[in-house]
Amino acid sequence: MEIYILASGSKGNATLISDGRFPFLIDCGISRKMLIERLSDTPYKIDDIQFVLFTHDHSDHISGSSIFPKEKEYSLNGVLDLPKENILKLEEERKIFTYQITPIPTSHDANRLFNETCGFLIKNNGESLLYMTDTGLIYEDTFAYLKDLNYYIIESNHDVRMLFRTNRPPELIARILSDVGHLSNEDSALYMSSFVGPNTKEIVLAHLSEEANDEEHALAAYDRIFKRLRVDFDVTKIKCANQHRVVYAGDAK
Repeated sequence: MEIYILASGSKGNATLISDGRFPFLIDCGISRKMLIERLSDTPYKIDDIQFVLFTHDHSDHISGSSIFPKEKEYSLNGVLDLPKENILKLEEERKIFTYQITPIPTSHDANRLFNETCGFLIKNNGESLLYMTDTGLIYEDTFAYLKDLNYYIIESNHDVRMLFRTNRPPELIARILSDVGHLSNEDSALYMSSFVGPNTKEIVLAHLSEEANDEEHALAAYDRIFKRLRVDFDVTKIKCANQHRVVYAGDAK
């Protein structure tokens, strides 16, 4: 499974995944110009993209949806105005090309019409990937889907101390810390400590805040918590996604 995180953060998100034959995107919250620029650091071009999955309706995830025809786009109901056959349902597996795709419910203040947001469990050719960002918590009844996968792209949005030192208004800080906000570094690491298993190859920490986080704090939180809980996982296989450059994972070159 080739994984290219083209952009990750509050200024725009897009991740390209490919089995070498059928590349697709999860989210497209960047401009066409930026998408072309980031794809130039991959083996693929816009015309190669077979379909696009959208997690929720915030602009940093859907602003580039107009780049693609609606027939190529898939989301939960209410995220985009899509053909009926392109509407996905939570925890219902859909086969698209060679992929088995299951939307996993997340907890975020988006899609107010239907109050449903999601991450995605992707399976293909015996490999598995979880993509989950923009959530204040991970529902316990979804844990069975999430254990011992090969790859994880998981939110690690903020360092709590750094968040309180920003100039953000108190109501915004409260929203970020809430159950419909974003996962902190510590929360992300605690969840992942119970998910990783012998088949886990790599973890990518995503949607890092540029004001309230950095790679050093995110990776240090994982190292600290994994050691404290004696998690049997090589922390050198954890990396951070980036807002401004492509990050490669899996079999991406």
